[in-house]
Amino acid sequence: MRDHASTPPARVLLVHNAYQQRGGEDAVVEAEAALLRENGHEVTLYSRHNDEVAGLSRLALARDTLWSPRTGCDLQALIGQHRPEVVHVHNSFPLVSPSVYWAAARAGLPVVQTLHNFRLLCPQALLLREGRICEDCVGRVPWRAVQHGCYRGSAVQSAAVAGMLQLHRGLGTWQRKVTLYIALNAFCRDKFIEGGLPAERIRIKPNFVDLPAPAPQPREGFLFVGRFSLEKGLAVLAQALALAPPGTAVHAAGSGPDAHLLEGAPGVHPLGPLPPAAVYAQMARRRALVLPSIWYENFPRTLVEAFANGLPVIASRLGAMATLVDDGVTGLLFQPGDAADLAAKLAWADAHPAEMQRMGDNARRHYEAELTGPANLRQLRALYGEAIALRGSDPPAPGKP
Repeated sequence: MRDHASTPPARVLLVHNAYQQRGGEDAVVEAEAALLRENGHEVTLYSRHNDEVAGLSRLALARDTLWSPRTGCDLQALIGQHRPEVVHVHNSFPLVSPSVYWAAARAGLPVVQTLHNFRLLCPQALLLREGRICEDCVGRVPWRAVQHGCYRGSAVQSAAVAGMLQLHRGLGTWQRKVTLYIALNAFCRDKFIEGGLPAERIRIKPNFVDLPAPAPQPREGFLFVGRFSLEKGLAVLAQALALAPPGTAVHAAGSGPDAHLLEGAPGVHPLGPLPPAAVYAQMARRRALVLPSIWYENFPRTLVEAFANGLPVIASRLGAMATLVDDGVTGLLFQPGDAADLAAKLAWADAHPAEMQRMGDNARRHYEAELTGPANLRQLRALYGEAIALRGSDPPAPGKP
């Protein structure tokens, strides 16, 4: 009998619904695929892209959000051709749909699902409403999301997402068709358990990058990297810069719908969207990465990249970030949404370069211990082996809709 815990599966089917604006999840999928391939695994990627949405009617999109016939057919063909031993799903919303789990089950394959955001608990996926944390739908029928039009400001679109969540809760999809879930940290694991996912099937595995230590050089100024959107705390950052000492500089890399929130803010140096190598070059030159998010970040890839580059992080004391950043050791924490507190932390960091360098060195050591490719590969292999072993113990599934 094959020992799947010690002999990792050679064939993996990765599934991902790519976003219109490339983000951290897309980068994680590419990095994990490359990591597996480089270490002898046969990896097949099934991907759909949200650019397809433009060619669909509202009715067709709503149907595919609930159940995509195309995904079922595509997966059946891929499974027959490549014969994977495990299916690893990253994002299934909206075009892949939960039909992916049923297609895997029909083939007798275990499913591992990475929980990159809070979509299974919240139609909007961020647990954020009107600029504040909102948990109204956690563990409940998500009718309030429809009432408030939480998804894209539309009651109709919110109803489609809420309907998908409630339909598949009723069918037992989340309980019966996913063998193991991957949460990115303990905070998120606890939140998903609170929302009804089976605690005994959630494991923790963080994101990773593989980067050499940067060459020593003088560090000055601060860095923001990410999507220019409300939940990233751009308004808080702009207000903090208005309160910070003159000369405080934040170099901002990225783009997005809320770029106007930084326009006119003192000390902001727009860099536009940058390729990874250019981002890493910025990280090697700056005093700290600023993460002023006002939502429960799961595990920002930029945080891992910052630690890899010996860059401490100044982050909101909110959700997982309160534990991912060790205050005074690998960075600084400030009260979420408190521009004055963020301004004070920026001022302190500028006035204490030696202490910030020490924190950056600690961040690099933490990265080397826990957030590298080899560490992630060991965890992935163990999870795949466990999922295969558990597949035979899955409870009987309800009938196909």
